[in-house]
Amino acid sequence: MEDTQDSILKLFGFEIKRSKKQESEESKLKSVVPPTDEDGEGYVTVSGLNGGFYGQYLNTGGEPAKDSKEQIMRYRGAAMHPEVDAAVEEITNEAISASELTSSVEISMADAEISDKIKKQITEEFDNVVGMLKFNEIGHEIFRSWYIDGRIVHHLLVDEKNLKAGIQEIRHIDSTKIRKHKQVKYKKDEKTGVDIVDKVVEYYIYDDKKGKSAGPVKQSVKISTEAISYVTSGLMDEARVKVLSHLHKSLKTLNMLKMMEDALLIYRLSRAPERRLFYIDVGNMPTGKAEEYMKGIMTKYRNKLVYDASTGQIKDDRKHMSMLEDFWLPRREGGRGTEVSNLPGGQNLGEIEDIEYFQRKLYRSMNVPLNRLEQESQFTLGRSTEITRDELKFQKFIDRLRRRFSKVFLDILKKQLVLKNIITEDDWEDWKNDIQVSYVRDNHFTELKELEIIRERVGVLNEISAFVGEFYTKEWIMRNVLRLNDEELKQMQNDLEKEEPLDIPQEPKPEPKPEPKPEPKAKEGDNDSDEGSPPNATKKVAQDAKEHYRPTPQDELYETMINFLNNEQN
Repeated sequence: MEDTQDSILKLFGFEIKRSKKQESEESKLKSVVPPTDEDGEGYVTVSGLNGGFYGQYLNTGGEPAKDSKEQIMRYRGAAMHPEVDAAVEEITNEAISASELTSSVEISMADAEISDKIKKQITEEFDNVVGMLKFNEIGHEIFRSWYIDGRIVHHLLVDEKNLKAGIQEIRHIDSTKIRKHKQVKYKKDEKTGVDIVDKVVEYYIYDDKKGKSAGPVKQSVKISTEAISYVTSGLMDEARVKVLSHLHKSLKTLNMLKMMEDALLIYRLSRAPERRLFYIDVGNMPTGKAEEYMKGIMTKYRNKLVYDASTGQIKDDRKHMSMLEDFWLPRREGGRGTEVSNLPGGQNLGEIEDIEYFQRKLYRSMNVPLNRLEQESQFTLGRSTEITRDELKFQKFIDRLRRRFSKVFLDILKKQLVLKNIITEDDWEDWKNDIQVSYVRDNHFTELKELEIIRERVGVLNEISAFVGEFYTKEWIMRNVLRLNDEELKQMQNDLEKEEPLDIPQEPKPEPKPEPKPEPKAKEGDNDSDEGSPPNATKKVAQDAKEHYRPTPQDELYETMINFLNNEQN
């Protein structure tokens, strides 16, 4: 039995061997629930190894979809509708911005504690992955396909004789032709006696029949998980089994909109023209002869227009009589003879509020601001206070899509780095939260919001700077006014210390000239009366010179002479 299972589990494609340490650590974790992810895979037990595709039913407001292929085809059909196509294009253009000078995506490792040598190698391999995906050329189509289908699949081709050479080619796989499966094997727990998960085997089934029932698995191709890059939208149904597209919630609204448009067109075609009343004089003809005569007149003169909703064409149909067409009424002998009169046409044929209601509802279901899809609204570049809340919500929605779509690059990059022995799987688990994919942004509303915030903070800083050192400290202002966190504050202080001051030439300020000092006037008899004590006027002048003036060589000479005279007098 084990040999049979091993032969069945042989997979197509390469596999990355895991260390025994990792396998032993995983074997210590016991659970009755198999590991789950957001791939919407089908779970089968060991006894179900020979099963094929497992059909799942999902009601989307119409007939339930039998499998993933049918559901994806519904999403693609909905994307062909003009309103949905315009909304999808708006989302795709906002998420992926093409640039002639730089790449549409770049890798960011600013917060990762990785050596510069490893960072350089990771950046080079990321550029190689982007090149193999041809993302700078067809990135718009790749993102659009992922958004509509709700998943995107790539086959990673390697030289199995030389795995260290890494991934050689990346090929896109139609998402209707492949599906992920898991085989779960249980065993009895010795202590509790419950069934716990012993082993989980994951693989992909590729079937060229686009998801139809393919019979036994042996008629399909099973591919290893390492050879496939499978990224979903992250949306699942209420049973957490079926992967959904972002278009799923708009299917019902789209169906109602199409019915309303068809009904409006049919009503206008049927009620716009005036109806005619034909009163045909049949005289004293018997009933049979009168009906035959009436049909002959109707066939000769009546014209019926029929609208085909599938093609949008109008054709003539003279076979059946309808109450929406002209009225033919027989009139017996004794009446007023043959007569033709008119009935008024329909009223209020120009009102389309109900159509506009369902259009707005459709756009809201796709998270697209209404003013982006209305041709009457003009694009204006104003202040952030003029930005609507819908624009901010739309930008957050685009950021969520970008983070999810980044797994397309990171999943392939991880396998490439591990294959080339640049890093190990443990290294990737430690660094993956610090490795991010940055996209080229061209959302003007986001820039306006950031610039407006900076402008307001600088304005408050100018007003409060007069109170620094008296009521507020510099650190408090940097934390509460400029909103810098600990890391940014430390980085800012280091940058300010390293930054050289600006060399701005300034005119030299002239030194203040000392005021002329009044010379003491000696009175007659002072030398005789005050002999033996220093003159008061001379002491006062010397003291003022020390306190108020910067001493010059002349001042020092003058002070020396005064001291000498005082000593002589003493």
